[in-house]
Amino acid sequence: MEILIILSIVAFSILFYSYLGYGLVLFVLVKFKRLFSPRKEFSTIEWPEVTMLVAAYNEQDCVEDKIRNSLSLSYPSDKIKFLFVTDGSTDKTNEIITKYPAITLEHRPERKGKLAAVERVMKSITSPITIFTDANTLLNKEAVSNMVRHFADPSVGAVAGEKRIEQTNADDASAAGEGIYWKYESKLKQWDSELHSVVGAAGELFAVRTSLYEPVPADTLIEDFVLTMGIAAKGHRVVYEAQSYALETASLSITEEIKRKVRIAAGGLQAVVRMSGLLNPFPNPVLTFQYVSHRALRWTLAPLMLPLLLVTSFMLALQGYLPGTILFVAQIAFYVMAAVGYLLEKRKTRLKILYIPLYFTIMNVSVFRGLWRLMNGKQSAVWEKAQRKLAV
Repeated sequence: MEILIILSIVAFSILFYSYLGYGLVLFVLVKFKRLFSPRKEFSTIEWPEVTMLVAAYNEQDCVEDKIRNSLSLSYPSDKIKFLFVTDGSTDKTNEIITKYPAITLEHRPERKGKLAAVERVMKSITSPITIFTDANTLLNKEAVSNMVRHFADPSVGAVAGEKRIEQTNADDASAAGEGIYWKYESKLKQWDSELHSVVGAAGELFAVRTSLYEPVPADTLIEDFVLTMGIAAKGHRVVYEAQSYALETASLSITEEIKRKVRIAAGGLQAVVRMSGLLNPFPNPVLTFQYVSHRALRWTLAPLMLPLLLVTSFMLALQGYLPGTILFVAQIAFYVMAAVGYLLEKRKTRLKILYIPLYFTIMNVSVFRGLWRLMNGKQSAVWEKAQRKLAV
């Protein structure tokens, strides 16, 4: 019984730390840092030239909204260029873009994936700062200026914007769960940035010093994470700017959200293997602490702890150990709520209390599915867009 108790404690501790404990530790560390190191105030700077790079594949339904949104941003018009790369697109995306002279269009008929398209055009960018943003997102007017001001600090190599999910009262479990998750993630990124560095940027919106951009392997699945973590690993900070945000609609359905999560999970596992140097704390102990706590555990040990905790608590319950019985019953109740939430969502019935159990379960099951696809070579680096809801 002693071994079962120890295993249960270890499994529960890793799970708690991965999803909640790190946030609590981070909150305390940031509070202490603020006592001894006040936040920096931004002074007026001379705005540098920037290039906004948008990779679009068959985005005729949203690309015009993206262009209009881009042209309305409050950044000096003579200091910003717009570059849209649409390799492989076969719909009316290119036809729409060519109606706007301010937009530079790069297109090749071959479809080699987003990463290949981006790396092809990066060679032509001469501005000191490149801003990456997705075609299906809309930015707030001050997004560019709020990010660019951080580059006045020479230690900053990249800036991560905030991802926001557009929600309505009629949203289903996938939309609500995704929205709650990103609100929590945004807070963790804010604290990560204050402590030292954001642990990878989301591809919806981030900026880098163009001189620091380095190509990543062609089969990389989450290139935004690998690119920005590579910059951080070389000693530059990746800071977070909550007042620069990209707004997008939620996944069309729970099925589409699962598809997206499986790809991210496969990419996360791929990144952990390829960026194993980040596990070495000696070059940058704070970055390693953040990377392991915020990312690596969620993509590796944490999902494994779920079945371990279920089995050990079940065995303890069989032996009449009360804490084990309580823990086992609590887990069964949690997974039943997730299953009911999934079934109700399929029937277009919504119950908010089920959003978190369902989304948490999806996230962790996706890790196992992502691992399976990665091991079998079934996860392609070529675009596999998850369908999203239409904007309201």
